Amino acid sequence: MDTTKTPAPNAAEADTTPVALEKTETTQPAEAAADFAVTDEVTDADLDDEALAEDEAEDREPSHVGSAAFAIVAAGLGVVALSGSWVAGIVSERASIAARLELTQAADANAQIAAQFVDPWHTTAMVNGIFSALALIVATFVLALPAFSSPERTLPTWVRSVSWAGIGLGALGILLFVLMYFDLLLAIPKAAGAGA
Repeated sequence: MDTTKTPAPNAAEADTTPVALEKTETTQPAEAAADFAVTDEVTDADLDDEALAEDEAEDREPSHVGSAAFAIVAAGLGVVALSGSWVAGIVSERASIAARLELTQAADANAQIAAQFVDPWHTTAMVNGIFSALALIVATFVLALPAFSSPERTLPTWVRSVSWAGIGLGALGILLFVLMYFDLLLAIPKAAGAGA
Protein backbone atom coordinates (compact mmCIF):
# COMPACT_ATOMS: atom_id res chain seq x y z
CA MET A 1 0.00 0.00 0.00
CA ASP A 2 1.28 3.39 -1.00
CA THR A 3 1.28 5.82 1.87
CA THR A 4 2.42 8.92 0.00
CA LYS A 5 -0.21 11.49 -0.52
CA THR A 6 -0.62 13.15 -3.79
CA PRO A 7 -1.68 16.75 -3.61
CA ALA A 8 -5.12 17.52 -4.77
CA PRO A 9 -5.30 19.14 -8.15
CA ASN A 10 -6.84 22.30 -6.68
CA ALA A 11 -4.30 22.62 -3.88
CA ALA A 12 -1.66 24.36 -6.00
CA GLU A 13 -4.20 26.79 -7.34
CA ALA A 14 -5.41 27.49 -3.86
CA ASP A 15 -1.88 28.27 -2.73
CA THR A 16 -1.05 30.58 -5.63
CA THR A 17 -4.35 32.34 -5.99
CA PRO A 18 -4.44 33.93 -2.51
CA VAL A 19 -0.89 35.15 -3.02
CA ALA A 20 -1.89 36.81 -6.26
CA LEU A 21 -4.97 38.26 -4.62
CA GLU A 22 -2.97 39.54 -1.72
CA LYS A 23 -0.56 41.24 -4.12
CA THR A 24 -3.43 42.79 -6.03
CA GLU A 25 -5.23 43.87 -2.88
CA THR A 26 -2.17 45.39 -1.30
CA THR A 27 -1.14 47.21 -4.49
CA GLN A 28 -4.52 48.79 -5.21
CA PRO A 29 -5.22 50.20 -1.73
CA ALA A 30 -1.68 51.59 -1.53
CA GLU A 31 -2.10 53.43 -4.85
CA ALA A 32 -5.56 54.61 -3.88
CA ALA A 33 -4.29 55.82 -0.52
CA ALA A 34 -1.44 57.68 -2.22
CA ASP A 35 -3.84 59.30 -4.68
CA PHE A 36 -6.18 60.23 -1.84
CA ALA A 37 -3.31 61.73 0.16
CA VAL A 38 -2.18 63.85 -2.82
CA THR A 39 -5.75 64.97 -3.42
CA ASP A 40 -6.15 65.84 0.26
CA GLU A 41 -2.89 67.81 0.27
CA VAL A 42 -3.90 69.85 -2.80
CA THR A 43 -7.35 70.49 -1.42
CA ASP A 44 -6.04 71.54 1.98
CA ALA A 45 -3.44 73.79 0.36
CA ASP A 46 -6.08 75.40 -1.83
CA LEU A 47 -8.36 75.94 1.13
CA ASP A 48 -5.51 77.39 3.19
CA ASP A 49 -4.66 79.84 0.36
CA GLU A 50 -8.30 80.93 0.04
CA ALA A 51 -8.67 81.37 3.79
CA LEU A 52 -5.43 83.38 3.90
CA ALA A 53 -6.59 85.61 1.04
CA GLU A 54 -9.92 86.24 2.82
CA ASP A 55 -8.13 87.04 6.09
CA GLU A 56 -5.83 89.49 4.29
CA ALA A 57 -8.82 91.15 2.63
CA GLU A 58 -10.53 91.54 6.00
CA ASP A 59 -7.37 92.83 7.70
CA ARG A 60 -6.67 95.35 4.93
CA GLU A 61 -7.68 98.90 5.77
CA PRO A 62 -10.51 100.32 3.64
CA SER A 63 -9.49 102.85 1.07
CA HIS A 64 -10.37 106.45 1.94
CA VAL A 65 -9.50 107.95 -1.43
CA GLY A 66 -13.02 109.25 -2.09
CA SER A 67 -13.39 110.77 1.37
CA ALA A 68 -9.97 112.41 1.12
CA ALA A 69 -10.77 113.85 -2.30
CA PHE A 70 -14.10 115.29 -1.12
CA ALA A 71 -12.45 116.77 1.99
CA ILE A 72 -9.85 118.55 -0.15
CA VAL A 73 -12.58 119.78 -2.51
CA ALA A 74 -14.55 121.16 0.45
CA ALA A 75 -11.52 123.04 1.78
CA GLY A 76 -10.75 124.34 -1.71
CA LEU A 77 -14.32 125.60 -2.16
CA GLY A 78 -14.07 127.37 1.20
CA VAL A 79 -10.84 129.11 0.18
CA VAL A 80 -12.33 130.13 -3.18
CA ALA A 81 -15.43 131.51 -1.43
CA LEU A 82 -13.30 133.70 0.82
CA SER A 83 -10.75 134.86 -1.74
CA GLY A 84 -13.10 135.24 -4.69
CA SER A 85 -13.12 133.44 -8.01
CA TRP A 86 -13.18 134.35 -11.66
CA VAL A 87 -16.82 133.19 -11.70
CA ALA A 88 -17.70 135.85 -9.12
CA GLY A 89 -15.73 138.44 -11.12
CA ILE A 90 -17.50 137.64 -14.38
CA VAL A 91 -20.94 137.62 -12.77
CA SER A 92 -20.17 140.88 -10.98
CA GLU A 93 -19.07 142.58 -14.22
CA ARG A 94 -22.21 141.35 -15.96
CA ALA A 95 -24.40 142.75 -13.18
CA SER A 96 -22.57 146.09 -13.39
CA ILE A 97 -23.02 146.33 -17.17
CA ALA A 98 -26.70 145.35 -16.97
CA ALA A 99 -27.36 147.95 -14.27
CA ARG A 100 -25.58 150.69 -16.27
CA LEU A 101 -27.60 149.89 -19.37
CA GLU A 102 -30.79 150.48 -17.42
CA LEU A 103 -29.66 153.93 -16.30
CA THR A 104 -30.98 156.95 -18.05
CA GLN A 105 -29.11 160.18 -18.71
CA ALA A 106 -31.10 161.91 -16.02
CA ALA A 107 -30.29 159.29 -13.31
CA ASP A 108 -29.17 160.75 -10.02
CA ALA A 109 -25.89 159.97 -8.27
CA ASN A 110 -27.38 157.36 -5.92
CA ALA A 111 -28.76 155.37 -8.89
CA GLN A 112 -25.35 155.47 -10.53
CA ILE A 113 -23.70 154.28 -7.29
CA ALA A 114 -26.18 151.45 -7.06
CA ALA A 115 -25.54 150.44 -10.66
CA GLN A 116 -21.76 150.59 -10.46
CA PHE A 117 -21.16 149.44 -6.90
CA VAL A 118 -24.08 147.92 -5.02
CA ASP A 119 -25.41 145.47 -7.63
CA PRO A 120 -21.98 143.96 -8.41
CA TRP A 121 -21.23 143.83 -4.67
CA HIS A 122 -24.41 141.86 -3.99
CA THR A 123 -23.81 139.58 -6.97
CA THR A 124 -20.28 138.81 -5.78
CA ALA A 125 -21.63 138.09 -2.30
CA MET A 126 -24.22 135.72 -3.78
CA VAL A 127 -21.66 133.73 -5.79
CA ASN A 128 -19.29 133.49 -2.83
CA GLY A 129 -22.19 132.41 -0.62
CA ILE A 130 -22.99 129.59 -3.03
CA PHE A 131 -19.36 128.40 -2.93
CA SER A 132 -19.42 128.60 0.88
CA ALA A 133 -22.62 126.57 1.10
CA LEU A 134 -21.16 123.91 -1.20
CA ALA A 135 -18.01 123.73 0.95
CA LEU A 136 -20.09 123.33 4.08
CA ILE A 137 -22.30 120.61 2.56
CA VAL A 138 -19.41 118.57 1.13
CA ALA A 139 -17.33 118.76 4.33
CA THR A 140 -20.32 117.75 6.47
CA PHE A 141 -21.00 114.84 4.11
CA VAL A 142 -17.40 113.60 4.47
CA LEU A 143 -17.55 113.73 8.27
CA ALA A 144 -20.97 112.04 8.41
CA LEU A 145 -20.07 109.27 5.94
CA PRO A 146 -18.63 106.79 8.50
CA ALA A 147 -21.88 106.93 10.49
CA PHE A 148 -23.73 105.39 7.53
CA SER A 149 -21.14 102.65 6.86
CA SER A 150 -19.68 99.98 9.16
CA PRO A 151 -19.36 101.16 12.79
CA GLU A 152 -15.65 100.32 13.07
CA ARG A 153 -14.75 102.38 10.01
CA THR A 154 -13.10 105.67 10.87
CA LEU A 155 -11.54 108.29 8.66
CA PRO A 156 -7.84 109.07 8.91
CA THR A 157 -7.00 112.03 11.11
CA TRP A 158 -5.82 114.25 8.27
CA VAL A 159 -9.06 113.68 6.32
CA ARG A 160 -11.11 114.71 9.34
CA SER A 161 -8.88 117.75 9.87
CA VAL A 162 -9.28 118.91 6.28
CA SER A 163 -13.04 118.33 6.51
CA TRP A 164 -13.26 120.44 9.66
CA ALA A 165 -11.24 123.12 7.89
CA GLY A 166 -13.78 122.99 5.04
CA ILE A 167 -16.63 123.39 7.53
CA GLY A 168 -14.89 126.34 9.19
CA LEU A 169 -14.16 128.07 5.90
CA GLY A 170 -17.68 127.40 4.63
CA ALA A 171 -19.29 128.79 7.78
CA LEU A 172 -17.07 131.89 7.64
CA GLY A 173 -17.95 132.35 3.96
CA ILE A 174 -21.68 132.16 4.70
CA LEU A 175 -21.28 134.71 7.49
CA LEU A 176 -19.48 137.07 5.10
CA PHE A 177 -22.16 136.47 2.47
CA VAL A 178 -24.87 137.58 4.90
CA LEU A 179 -22.86 140.64 5.97
CA MET A 180 -22.11 141.66 2.37
CA TYR A 181 -25.48 140.93 0.81
CA PHE A 182 -27.50 142.79 3.43
CA ASP A 183 -24.97 145.65 3.59
CA LEU A 184 -24.08 145.00 7.24
CA LEU A 185 -20.34 144.85 6.63
CA LEU A 186 -20.02 148.16 4.81
CA ALA A 187 -22.65 150.83 4.42
CA ILE A 188 -23.76 151.79 0.93
CA PRO A 189 -22.16 155.12 -0.02
CA LYS A 190 -24.62 157.92 -0.50
CA ALA A 191 -24.16 161.00 -2.63
CA ALA A 192 -24.29 164.20 -0.65
CA GLY A 193 -27.32 166.34 -1.45
CA ALA A 194 -28.83 163.85 -3.92
CA GLY A 195 -32.55 163.72 -3.42
CA ALA A 196 -32.63 167.12 -1.71
